[in-house]
Amino acid sequence: MTLSIRDSVRDAYSSAAARPSASHPFPVGRAFAESIGYSAGVLQDFPDDCVDRFAGVSNISLTAEMPMGAAVLDLGCGAGLDSMIAGRRIGAKGRVAGVDFSAAMLERARRGALQARIQNVVFCRADAERLPLRDASIDVALVNGIFNLNPARSCIFHELARVVRDEGTVYSAELILSAPLPPAEQNAANWFA
Repeated sequence: MTLSIRDSVRDAYSSAAARPSASHPFPVGRAFAESIGYSAGVLQDFPDDCVDRFAGVSNISLTAEMPMGAAVLDLGCGAGLDSMIAGRRIGAKGRVAGVDFSAAMLERARRGALQARIQNVVFCRADAERLPLRDASIDVALVNGIFNLNPARSCIFHELARVVRDEGTVYSAELILSAPLPPAEQNAANWFA
């Protein structure tokens, strides 16, 4: 990813971590999470610090098949909501690796997991193109809305293929455009161009 786009995306998500109720170029928070299928009952089980900073595009952590004891990757974990949901779904013998490139979001995720007493989740700072995981070490990967933020998609796909076991599954959710942006909106400042 070019530095300008990477820095813009990181700055925007770090801003959402610091000030979730401020205006952002994407939806953030509890009301948004509920609007895409996270029930109020599910959200009440997790710290406000994480729920109020949710910025995914889908509720894949609720709909993905995750067997008990699985090794799960939450790529682009943000404030950790999907990681914590996965951690509860796979049980104490399973493990979740939440990976994000925003230190501010990861700080919220770590604090939230401690508050929720979820001990089978680990959060680490890394780029999606260079995952700090062993080959074939993941049963299920969750990718909740990062592909359109990173032009290095082929590198991310390669990394997912490297870390997910042959019989593993990748669940991905993404926003897509139904038509190209008008030429006036196609510029480096627009992440989706």
